[in-house]
Amino acid sequence: MAKISSIHILFFVFITSGIADSATVFTLQNSCAYTVWPGTLSGNSITLGDGGFPLTPGASVQLTAPTGWSGRFWARTGCNFDASGHGTCVTGDCGGVLKCTGGGVPPATLAEFTVGSSNAGMDFYDVSLVDGYNVKMGIKPQGGFGNCKYAGCVSDINEICPSELRIMDPNS
Repeated sequence: MAKISSIHILFFVFITSGIADSATVFTLQNSCAYTVWPGTLSGNSITLGDGGFPLTPGASVQLTAPTGWSGRFWARTGCNFDASGHGTCVTGDCGGVLKCTGGGVPPATLAEFTVGSSNAGMDFYDVSLVDGYNVKMGIKPQGGFGNCKYAGCVSDINEICPSELRIMDPNS
């Protein structure tokens, strides 16, 4: 991997930009036709975006991560939260709260990142289905240096998933 200045994601658009080599700005954009509630989990640093928030179709938000940050983002779907931030999500739920303090419950497609910590300040990223699949997601690096490639799962793999392994929204 190499140092990247922006990343483009399908369910989210992740755009990362270096700020004086001391931070990375992620722009998360919801490209779905429905609201998603991004969950964030930091591995070794500050929690980004308070751990979670709603993101309406077409909306975007910027989150700033310090050098050396590692963590993951995922889309929670079918969520319903009360005024105090308690509720549930059909996929990706994180303990029944809006602001996650841990990982999401599978199934949840993950975008995972480690930014500028070792290996000459290079960034590492992937789209992972280790926790299952719930939305299309792709990462398209932009800017920076090196030979960063597109990563993603942009097909609806629910179409080929055995019915006994699917978790479906009972309201749709």
